[in-house]
Amino acid sequence: MKLNRRTLLAALGTAALFASPLSASAQDLPRNIRMVIGSTSTGGDTYQNAAIVAKALADHLGVNIKVDAVGTSEGLKALERDARGTTIMLHHDQIYLSYLYGVPGNEDPFANFVIGPTVAINPGDSFLVPADSPYQSMEDVLKAAEAGTRVRVAIQPGGVSEIGFTAMRNAARVRSPGSEANIVAVNTGSQADKNQAMWDGLADLINGSIQANEQFTQLPADDAKAMRFVWITARPTTLAQAPEAGMGNTTRADFLKYASPATSVTLDGTEDFAFDKEFFLLYNKDMDPALMDTIDTALAEIYAEGTIEEQQATAFFIANFQPRDAALAHLSAKRDRIADIIEQLKAK
Repeated sequence: MKLNRRTLLAALGTAALFASPLSASAQDLPRNIRMVIGSTSTGGDTYQNAAIVAKALADHLGVNIKVDAVGTSEGLKALERDARGTTIMLHHDQIYLSYLYGVPGNEDPFANFVIGPTVAINPGDSFLVPADSPYQSMEDVLKAAEAGTRVRVAIQPGGVSEIGFTAMRNAARVRSPGSEANIVAVNTGSQADKNQAMWDGLADLINGSIQANEQFTQLPADDAKAMRFVWITARPTTLAQAPEAGMGNTTRADFLKYASPATSVTLDGTEDFAFDKEFFLLYNKDMDPALMDTIDTALAEIYAEGTIEEQQATAFFIANFQPRDAALAHLSAKRDRIADIIEQLKAK
């Protein structure tokens, strides 16, 4: 749940919110901070969001923050090695989804790290097909699987990509038991890898994002890199909060055509599957809590001021600041709900 400015002021106290960014605790922060992200792409939504948050924090605290796109495993290793506060991490639900999916090398982040504040929702997690694909919709995809056609889906295993993929398989199974075997994963890496899988003819669908992939939907249909959206996984109530102008040359109303209920990927025959992709910070579990508080308070001040919300909206993110304690409670509950869904949806 997004906290408005009045709530932030009440929660943190007027004195704390309007303390100088160069207070004693802020001065104790390292002058150079590395913000690792769980992606190796500098063109995807994770990097875009991290760049916005890092710049706002750096300007507010008077420190240098460098975003480093090292990937999930390397990011977690770097964070685990550094208790001084010179390394922090920004990523999204993939951090705990990978653990729930049993991806090797991904431990429980709730047990091994400190969950920091949430900063944004990306309502643009999506699936796309080549512009010349015979599949005009998810209905076409599911019907093809029912007819025995093998449909290849490029995903990054163990994350938000795989949640959408298993949701497809589950929808196929609900509609026509056994047809889920015809929806198969093409395991790749970050967004650039998934895009390339499509361009190389190795995948019929790819997981993507509005931020990274909308540009390819604007290419002429005969361009080898041209794509089309077929499904956006966000809850329609979340997507409806996005800017009306949308992203690039695609409006919010256009995007809503690819989300539930206009595009249905059923969960159980009566309810559609939907999932919001949320971004949050993580800290080393032995990092000085006072330094965590300094970063958290700075973020509260930044979101109370409001400029960052406009910047995130321009990139089609929805500002979603929750302080550390509230974020932990929210994400823990979300993890527990998703753990049950994964057991029902995971590929057999």
